[in-house]
Amino acid sequence: MADGVFVVTRGRIVLRSRARAGRGFIPWIARPGEAFGSDRLSQDARYATAACADKESETLFLGSARFRAFVREQPQHALSLSNQLMAERAGFLGRLRELTALSAEQDLIATLVWMAANRKLNRGDGRIVLCTTRDRLLCELVGATRESMSLALGRLTTEGLMERKGTTLIIAAPAQLAERFEGTSLDNEIAFPTLAEGQKEALQ
Repeated sequence: MADGVFVVTRGRIVLRSRARAGRGFIPWIARPGEAFGSDRLSQDARYATAACADKESETLFLGSARFRAFVREQPQHALSLSNQLMAERAGFLGRLRELTALSAEQDLIATLVWMAANRKLNRGDGRIVLCTTRDRLLCELVGATRESMSLALGRLTTEGLMERKGTTLIIAAPAQLAERFEGTSLDNEIAFPTLAEGQKEALQ
């Protein structure tokens, strides 16, 4: 098993963690410039999530020995990477809090706002577009059953926050979703930093 951190350079990586009753939960979707797998950098640690490419993807791998050399030889870039890893950890903890504290409908809205704020599965105008074939992906992001998800999606459609076009769901702008979520604003959403080109080159 690899003992290091990965940085996405192309594509999209879905991270899955097993939840209750064998169901999967997705705490994060890593896009270009974002990292994953830092949980294996500590001694005798295990990966907390399983990573799978959602589309054709490429990553840079930084093993634990090379990571230590990177810290010694290029501390400025290493500090930027460490800041990003800490932000990702905070994001994971926030997602777990939502999973345990919110209702299925609240968690769905919070997840959609998070996806929009961090450019997950967005289209050009910032709105999220989901094919119904991604039902499982959305259920795992929210940590809910298909039945609970169908009810929540139906309410959002009734309220005009979601539009169905054939097999596609077009989600309202994040500001509208945030307003629907009991006054929640985007201020508490975590926008993870991404590595600059110079920092990526330093890792190679």
